[in-house]
Amino acid sequence: MKGQKTIFLTGIITAFAASLCCIAPVLALVAGTSGLFSTFSWLEPFRPWLIGLTLVVLSFAWYKKLKPKETDDIDCECEKDEKPSFYQSKKFLGIVTVFSVLMLTFPSYADIFFPKPHNEITVVDRNNIQQAEFKIHGMTCTGCEAHVEHEINQLNGIITAEASYEDGNAIVEFDQTFTNIDSIKSAISNTGYKIVSITKMK
Repeated sequence: MKGQKTIFLTGIITAFAASLCCIAPVLALVAGTSGLFSTFSWLEPFRPWLIGLTLVVLSFAWYKKLKPKETDDIDCECEKDEKPSFYQSKKFLGIVTVFSVLMLTFPSYADIFFPKPHNEITVVDRNNIQQAEFKIHGMTCTGCEAHVEHEINQLNGIITAEASYEDGNAIVEFDQTFTNIDSIKSAISNTGYKIVSITKMK
């Protein structure tokens, strides 16, 4: 039925949109277009509403699917004697529901898609070690953190790089003989997130 297909499609779209700001950095990593997808971070304030809408749509779909059939509906089905299509089945609704749940919970496991850094820095002189805090606007989940850390760790001389979307920052320790603050700033900017301020910590 056309109405059921509309409900299913609405559930999929709202679930995907609710997590698009966190899915986008992973897509950026796969596509090799680092800064392209972080522009979806503007969706983050709407995430609670999109999650709510997804749950309402799916709940309504399951209610329609599981509610007892009226006598008129049964008589009508007997006359037609047609087998419901796959897209009208409980199995398909189950697939849509599982997909939606995976999309809605994506921010909690997005970071697993980013490779772990393997920095092997031999420190010759501790006086060359610099630590700086980069205040960043636009990170909304662990996927965003992993995106920023991944880009920073592509540079030579990075000792540690820890980003936090909750604190809106990235704290980076690096060897100044291999890299500098401008290079790190450029790497972060390539993700599409905006650097608000930079503070040298030591």
